[in-house]
Amino acid sequence: MYFYKINNQFAFSLFQIDGLQIGHLQDLHSHDKLYYLFKGNPINTRDTYVVSHEDLLFIHKEDYNLLNVSDNKDYNLPIQVVHKIREKKVTGINILFPNWKDKLVYTKKKKYKINVLGLGDVGSTLAIGLRLLGGDILDEIGIYSRNESTQKRWFYELGQIYSTDKKSFPKVTMCSYDDLFHCDFFAFCASAFIPPVGEKIADVRMAQFEKNSNIIDLYAKEARKRNFKGIFGVVSDPVDLLCKKAYLSSNTNGDGHFDSLGLSPSQIQGYGLGVMHGRAAFYSNFVDGAQGYPVNGRAFGPHGKGLIIANNINDYNHELSLTLTDKTIKANLDVRALGFKPYIAPALSSGALSILATLRGHWNFSATFLGDIFMGSKNRRLDNVIEMERNKLDPVLLHRIEETYNYLRSIL
Repeated sequence: MYFYKINNQFAFSLFQIDGLQIGHLQDLHSHDKLYYLFKGNPINTRDTYVVSHEDLLFIHKEDYNLLNVSDNKDYNLPIQVVHKIREKKVTGINILFPNWKDKLVYTKKKKYKINVLGLGDVGSTLAIGLRLLGGDILDEIGIYSRNESTQKRWFYELGQIYSTDKKSFPKVTMCSYDDLFHCDFFAFCASAFIPPVGEKIADVRMAQFEKNSNIIDLYAKEARKRNFKGIFGVVSDPVDLLCKKAYLSSNTNGDGHFDSLGLSPSQIQGYGLGVMHGRAAFYSNFVDGAQGYPVNGRAFGPHGKGLIIANNINDYNHELSLTLTDKTIKANLDVRALGFKPYIAPALSSGALSILATLRGHWNFSATFLGDIFMGSKNRRLDNVIEMERNKLDPVLLHRIEETYNYLRSIL
């Protein structure tokens, strides 16, 4: 094990790194945080992560198995390093990313600015949720629509949401195209295609992906051009596939080569799984034996085909979980059968509530980089570094997660 001092920060690695100032284990006592330096291909490896368990220092390949904690107890690590890991004060940094040293510097903000792109059904409802619920963590909501009348309408409507018994509401501003990435969180809610009520489409997600990927390609490249350092949040469907599209588009140079100079994996997060967790919690009230889902249940995967609902992460019941999964996937059809588009719960559960949880550092269900795809699971940000929840998973559940992982990889 090798120790280093970098810009007043303390780091270690399992291999020797040339050009860094040498440190010593005894220096660790004077540093609160510790950085673990490793190497991984940026195509399929995260730029940063919270080292929440010792086994994460010894992974050779990032994939769905990251969600499953190891049984190994003996890693022969210095006790000082183990204590830092247990305190969640160790951050892994991939030194194959050109800007890896930037990850050593982070200043926590008291409040954030979020810009919302797209003010259709989802974007406008999400903005309502942010205005009502985000006063503690947001100081400004910027809204942008290519339709000037729509933008002005929501500037008036959102700004007039007010109550005397509320301490504060985030201010609402109209954002210009040039200022879209002058924020801490960019919420991509634009959509070129939403299936009309009553129209039958074989694969709605793929139809949406074909249309929406062209739009996100434009804004991902713009984020690179503007050197955006905040979170690029994808709310439009299909979130997991659009996240990967944004990552590839942002990191492709003018010659068509991947160069890792755009958005990093940890900057991109997809918000579609929150409502699936919410729908599973709703239907658990009507399925015998599933009432414990809201506390112990988990959701994994995409917003649609490939979704995994686990009735209990600690006591997995396969048949019960399949029943909940089926009801959750078909939940939007129940609303469509009544003649309405199911956008309110997604905009609030997947969108506003999950985004606010992200900024607060709370656990939420959203898609993050996993191997060479983006896949939904429970996670949170600690000092803007993502920690994925990890459990000792039932083998049958792990196999379901593997199938979904491979399915997503086969698409993009």
